[in-house]
Amino acid sequence: MTDKKKTLGQAIDQIIDALNSLEQNAQKTAIEAACSHLGIQPSSSHDDLLTPKSSPLATLISHEGPMVIPTQKIDIRTLKEQKQPKSAQQMACVVAYFLQELAPEAERKDIITASDLEKYFKQAKFKLPKTIQQVLPDGRAAGYFESAPGRGEYKLNAVGYNLVAHNLPKQRAD
Repeated sequence: MTDKKKTLGQAIDQIIDALNSLEQNAQKTAIEAACSHLGIQPSSSHDDLLTPKSSPLATLISHEGPMVIPTQKIDIRTLKEQKQPKSAQQMACVVAYFLQELAPEAERKDIITASDLEKYFKQAKFKLPKTIQQVLPDGRAAGYFESAPGRGEYKLNAVGYNLVAHNLPKQRAD
């Protein structure tokens, strides 16, 4: 066993990966057992949370009844702070991932452009590169994106997705 600390995102990914292979009832049992082992007593007094239908992982059963966990409601600035991209290409991957997976439903999309980067770099308070139009072509050359049908349009590929979902923030070697 290693002494390396996991980031919150890595821990969540590991939990979800472990639970995805189980049936829904087994997921609930596993979550209950983990909460009990860790001494966590979930509360059911959250008025603004989603319904259990939102995800098979969304309902925790506690002594007080079901507790619903909100799905990831996150803005681009928070995601940038969690993932800590070190370059404009990495930040472009974070933006594409956000738009594909975490953005509000009305904003979700698979294909991004330089104008999307500019908008979300600004929202995230990430420094704009001198030539923002070159970030996506450079990201494609680096293997993070693939060209989409329209001119200047790109789609995050598996390498870019995995960078954001599993490899950011980069852990420093001790």
